[in-house]
Amino acid sequence: RTDRGGIVTPPPRHGEGDRPAQPGGGGGPAVLSQPIRQVRRARNLRTAMSLPEVLLWQELRRRPGGFRFRRQVPQAPYTIDFACLSARLAIEIDGNTHDFGARPLADERRDRIMAERGFRTLRIPAREVLKNMEPCIAAIVAACRQAGPPPPSLRDGPPPRAGEDFA
Repeated sequence: RTDRGGIVTPPPRHGEGDRPAQPGGGGGPAVLSQPIRQVRRARNLRTAMSLPEVLLWQELRRRPGGFRFRRQVPQAPYTIDFACLSARLAIEIDGNTHDFGARPLADERRDRIMAERGFRTLRIPAREVLKNMEPCIAAIVAACRQAGPPPPSLRDGPPPRAGEDFA
């Protein structure tokens, strides 16, 4: 495709709209509109997750409480470890380094920026994920429920495939 100036523009990525968001729709959610550099970084982080992150992801991908989670969600200049977009919940798995030096202050700043974007942040120590997973999942589901129930489309699972009819 070329525009009026003869410049070739690539097609939209992964079904993204090629028009800016308008009041009546189109464009896509702003929370998913991130610079490509940040998206690439998130993709790399998905392949290099720590052991607590991998173990928690195995549980979160089962949609506990009917909530859908994403891993390594880009929110420039940060990447959220896990997020429930319907509940606007950011979940951060904190290792030992988050307790020392300037990290606590950096974490507070990050949480404040995420709050400005509409996300509540739930911080879970990595040792808790490794030691006892069930209370971690219960805390995540409880935090998601504070924002309200998941939309019916997420609660009921994916729609039936074309041609399948349930009577």
